Amino acid sequence: MGRKRVIVLDYGAGNLRSVARAVEHAGFIADVSADYHALDGAQAVVMPGVGAAADTMRHLVDGGFVEPLREYIAAGRPFLGVCMGYQALMDVSEEGGRHKCLGIVKGRVRKLPSTNGGGTALKIPHMGWNSVQQQGGHALFAGIPDSSYFYFVHSYYPDPKDESLVIGWTDYGVTFASAIARGNLAATQFHPEKSGAAGLQVYKNFLTNCA
Repeated sequence: MGRKRVIVLDYGAGNLRSVARAVEHAGFIADVSADYHALDGAQAVVMPGVGAAADTMRHLVDGGFVEPLREYIAAGRPFLGVCMGYQALMDVSEEGGRHKCLGIVKGRVRKLPSTNGGGTALKIPHMGWNSVQQQGGHALFAGIPDSSYFYFVHSYYPDPKDESLVIGWTDYGVTFASAIARGNLAATQFHPEKSGAAGLQVYKNFLTNCA
């Protein structure tokens, strides 16, 4: 049996090469595609992304991805959202006003605070390494010690309504849901492909357990 084919969505949001390398490192074929029809034959889909919510949603609409993505995820097929690929799953983003997102996961994308609880200024965007406190021992973190560090780059954070979806929490002025999972859907605010061995293990876990 041949290696499984993983679609890495190219909808103009960048960061594709490092994601494709991480997928290949896990032993799967990474097929970078800007064609929404590629979802039909996908054994798993990774939706990476950097940038602003308005641009992300415009690219998804213009590329014809919106309904195919909703249908793909509703069917319970394996999907991993990374950074903006996570935030886009929410109902709405408050970045640069109010922007409607995919509405696949109930919740909002909110701005990170500029100070911590003690009033100390925080650098925005939140950029660099931070720890993830695991919740519930989900298979996405199999073989990864709790409180391991992952790489973040973001100014806004997802706030899902249903906390039972949360499998990882991170603190940066606020405690936010840095990883969620529901069935074969998983999403991380951090960039696993930029997070060394632990991040590569996240990709392997997702692809092995879901795809």
